[in-house]
Amino acid sequence: MTVSLRGTREVRNNCQIFHLIGQLDAFSEPTFQKIISGYISDKANKIVLDLSQIDFIDSSGLGALVRIAKQVENVKGKMQIVTNPRVTQTVKMVRLEKFLKLQNSLDEALKNV
Repeated sequence: MTVSLRGTREVRNNCQIFHLIGQLDAFSEPTFQKIISGYISDKANKIVLDLSQIDFIDSSGLGALVRIAKQVENVKGKMQIVTNPRVTQTVKMVRLEKFLKLQNSLDEALKNV
């Protein structure tokens, strides 16, 4: 993706899982947004973003997550986010934890998508 954000994609049970590592910030957000959005459609509308390996997320990254969540809603899909304490704390500071559907593990996320 970018120097500060790397990731892989896998498909499991009709669900697209994106495993991300690094920083989701103003520098990496445009590429992140473009790549993830490119995979969302009426037929590919189950998404899990695995942010458990994210070291840092800023307001740009949060904005991208909200835009992606809305895009998934628009195609009547479901999205879950696997988180870590740092990401959870940042999301809770802006009170988006329920909207973004945070999960503690990939298994939990897959059960709820």
